[in-house]
Amino acid sequence: MLIDIAKKSPLFSGKKKAPQANSGPAWKILIVDDEPDVHTVTKLALSRFKLDNRTLEFINAYSGEEAKQILLKEKNIAMAFVDVVMESDHAGLELVRWIREDHVNKAIRLILRTGQPGQAPEEDVIVNYDINDYKAKAELDSRKLVTSVYSALRSYRDIMQIEEAKESQVRHRKGLERVVKATSGLFELRTLHNFADGLLTQVATLLNFDSETLLFSCSSVDAMSEQVNANKLRILAGTGQYSSHHDKAIPENIKEKLLQALKEKSCVYEKDCFVGYFPAKSGWVNLMYMGGINSIDDLDKKLIDIFAINVGVAFENLLLNKELEDTQSELILRLGDVVESRSKEAANHVKRMAAYCFKLALIAGLDVQDADLIKHASPMHDIGKIATPDAILLKPGKLDAAEWSIMRQHPQVGHDILSKSERPILKAASIISLQHHEKYDGSGYPSGLKGEEIHIFARIVAIADVFDALSHARCYKPAWPLEEVMKAMKEGSGSHFDPVLLDLFIENIEVFNMLKEKLHD
Repeated sequence: MLIDIAKKSPLFSGKKKAPQANSGPAWKILIVDDEPDVHTVTKLALSRFKLDNRTLEFINAYSGEEAKQILLKEKNIAMAFVDVVMESDHAGLELVRWIREDHVNKAIRLILRTGQPGQAPEEDVIVNYDINDYKAKAELDSRKLVTSVYSALRSYRDIMQIEEAKESQVRHRKGLERVVKATSGLFELRTLHNFADGLLTQVATLLNFDSETLLFSCSSVDAMSEQVNANKLRILAGTGQYSSHHDKAIPENIKEKLLQALKEKSCVYEKDCFVGYFPAKSGWVNLMYMGGINSIDDLDKKLIDIFAINVGVAFENLLLNKELEDTQSELILRLGDVVESRSKEAANHVKRMAAYCFKLALIAGLDVQDADLIKHASPMHDIGKIATPDAILLKPGKLDAAEWSIMRQHPQVGHDILSKSERPILKAASIISLQHHEKYDGSGYPSGLKGEEIHIFARIVAIADVFDALSHARCYKPAWPLEEVMKAMKEGSGSHFDPVLLDLFIENIEVFNMLKEKLHD
């Protein structure tokens, strides 16, 4: 039995050592034995034990069933001394099997102790049960007890370090997967507004929380100024209480953090807020404020830093694409202006056309990308007129049959000019140019298409073109009053125009009339 263990323990040498502060929580040791004296002696022998400057915490169980309940509630029990014979001859062995198989705890170190070795032969137990050591109580003196605890706790410590490393790797992998998923969505956003809203959504997803956010941008010139001025920042998007702050003053409680991020050129992490710093090579800096959050851990910081790099690339691509599209759109607008000015049409006809088409496309349920496409492509609807002779194009009176035949060629000419391009805007413009004189009942030209055989872009342009043409003076007619324009267009419902699109146009005529007045000649 465990006789005089406490007196023989090398930890009781009589020499006093200066107390050291614990470097971590105590190691939890479970003692499972139906003899109270065994609990007392074990705790006494190990009372001054330390490993890695951590003490021991003892938990007592006096039966196998009591030990099960403790293990279900207590976490991080490092090791257990388990008596074989308690409420039954094999209660300890049954407990060991339950721990390993039912409770699925492979980390805890199990030392089986018995006062009756014959009840559970050592070889059979070691072979058949997943234990870490087997000791007869009679041979377990204080030195062997201390040695076995050192060995068991070091094994448990190493196992937990390996498990933590595995968990960390899993967290990092999942975190990087979240970064890739969040960033990939940003590359699909084609407008600055959508990018701003998308960035706020993706960061909230990345960090797994929902908070109130604001996104700002400023030029690198302002950002690098020795005296950075927060008023130079432009609010791009916001959520929560900040959702209505577009183009408004930045709240005073946020300015200080924004200026700190600009000055340090890095993300700012505070207990109650986070400011993301996302620079782009093109000379713009995005700042994102997130308030009302808990502390961000080291992994989240690393994920944000990686995310910030990808955001910079996404924003750079967005600006480059926007520059290309703006340049392309401006060239198209200028070409449209050339054609319209040659035919003495109204000065802002193509600009109004673009505005009408964009708005009607959205009202009709097209997505923003398609609405942008028709907006940029519609100014080229009459590009084919560039090949029409002045004598026909500028004739103030009615065209004769031969002249009308030549005039009707301009849709095909325009299509031939544009159709060889692979650019989405020019391809859309080629379709619009070819089909915008088709009529819903099939009586139009050049192909006599009817109904939905006509591309929806061309059906929208037909309504916008006629509305603007009737509303403004041309070389062959004066401008019509709005009432007469509406009457004429209603008469063309189902014959000239798509009746569904025309109804939507008329229902929202105030919107289109405001655009007409805003872009007047």
